[in-house]
Amino acid sequence: MFTGIVEELGEVTGIEQAGDFAGDAVRLTVRGPVVTADAAHGDSIAVNGVCLTVTAASGETFSADVMKETLDRSSLGALTAGSRVNLERAAKVSDRLGGHIVQGHVDAKAEVVERTSGSRWETVRFSLPAGLARYVVEKGSITVDGVSLTVASVGADSFTVGLIPTTLDLTTLGAKGIGAPVNLEADVIAKYVESLMTHVQAGA
Repeated sequence: MFTGIVEELGEVTGIEQAGDFAGDAVRLTVRGPVVTADAAHGDSIAVNGVCLTVTAASGETFSADVMKETLDRSSLGALTAGSRVNLERAAKVSDRLGGHIVQGHVDAKAEVVERTSGSRWETVRFSLPAGLARYVVEKGSITVDGVSLTVASVGADSFTVGLIPTTLDLTTLGAKGIGAPVNLEADVIAKYVESLMTHVQAGA
C-alpha cells in the first residue's frame, strides 16, 4: 500500500531479460538512494505507480522482476536505461496519509494531451480510457505515474489536474511532453462502492 507521495526521482540503470522467465519478464535495476536506504529482499517499491517487489538491493540500487502482464498493462515496458522514474516505498501503518490510498495496481495507460503553463504552476490534461471514466470525478483523487493528484475537471475522454512547483520539480510529470505515456490508478474506494452497489441492486 502507498500514498502517492513520491519520495524521490530515481533513474533506471539497467534492463535485462530475467533468466528464470525468458521471454516473459525483464529485470529492472533502478538507482534511488532514498528508497534503498532500508530496502531488503521482498520489500515493495512503487516505480511510476507500479508496485514492484525488490529482488536485490545493493548500495543505491535495487532490482525487481517485471512480468509480461505488467509490461503490457503499464508504461514500464517503454523504459530504457537512463529513464527517470517516480519512487515510493510502501507506507508504514504509522505514516501520515499525505495523499490517498494507492495500491500500486495500474488500471490503464494514458497519455499527456495538453499542458497549460501558469505563473508558477501548470494545468495538464491526460487522456481517460472509457473503462476508467466512471471512477474519475471532479475534486476526487487519481494516481498518475504514482503521484496522488486531485482531479480539476473531467471530460468525456480526458481529465485535468493542476501541478504545483513541487510536483513539477520533484516528479517525472514536470518533464512529460505531449503524447508521453503515463500510468493511471483510480481511487480504489470508488471501485468498492461500485461493486457493493452492484451486489445490492442484484439482491434487490
